[in-house]
Amino acid sequence: MNKAQLLAAMESLGMRPGRGLGQNFLLDGNLLEWIVRNSGAEPGDRVLEVGPGFGALTEKLLQHGVRLTAIEFDHRLAEYQRRRFAAEPNFTLVESDACKVDYDRLFPPGTTYRAVANLPYAISSVFIARMLAALNPPRSMFFMLQREMAERLAAVPGTKAYGALSVRTQLIYEVAVVKIVLPQVFCPPPEVESALAAFTLRPTPLCDPDTADVTAWLVKLLFSQRRKQLGKLLGNIIGREAAAAALADAGFSPELRPDKLAVAEFVALTRAVMPFLERE
Repeated sequence: MNKAQLLAAMESLGMRPGRGLGQNFLLDGNLLEWIVRNSGAEPGDRVLEVGPGFGALTEKLLQHGVRLTAIEFDHRLAEYQRRRFAAEPNFTLVESDACKVDYDRLFPPGTTYRAVANLPYAISSVFIARMLAALNPPRSMFFMLQREMAERLAAVPGTKAYGALSVRTQLIYEVAVVKIVLPQVFCPPPEVESALAAFTLRPTPLCDPDTADVTAWLVKLLFSQRRKQLGKLLGNIIGREAAAAALADAGFSPELRPDKLAVAEFVALTRAVMPFLERE
């Protein structure tokens, strides 16, 4: 689909791209093919696509031979996709809010699937959080995101972008920014640069289920005051003596700041802190 075809399709539906829905449609055919080739999806794989829009990426994925489930919120676009892909046996459309879909029901435990999408920027953080919380998360994810968001998710300790979302994501996935994308390949062009990010599910999460919730809580709490020292932050939670003991057990200096801890180190810190929380 080129720009003229896109504009004609939009006119036929009486619609204009909605900023509130983050509707920036990707039109570059070469880039779309590059995404499919590098997404990790193989013919026959089950693939989840969120925000398929007018189906530019959808078409490429179906041509690649995947079994595609698309989630579309805009009822006009959902109707357009039903007509466009009516003859496609490997296409399933779910008309719903992607941030409210029960993905464990859609892809029950034991089902292997991937997620590939030009993700609507307005929902990216909420949707990715839903994927992280799923009992059966995608084997891999390959998303077009706002560049700032992609860099946050892949950030390493000691950088400005490194934060609670970085840690929470990297507990489950290995994350890499694989390509920077300029606004000109979209219609309408977004006001920011974009990036393609690749997420590979770790064979074993860095955090076991028994400590996952506490780790997420502690990470969020520590990063809410990221410039403060761990000794002071933990002292406010479990008391100074307990904080000193927990940090010594984990092997961390009380002067260390949260943004210097690697992802696995947050898990070690959680394990050291948990006995003191249980005494509260």
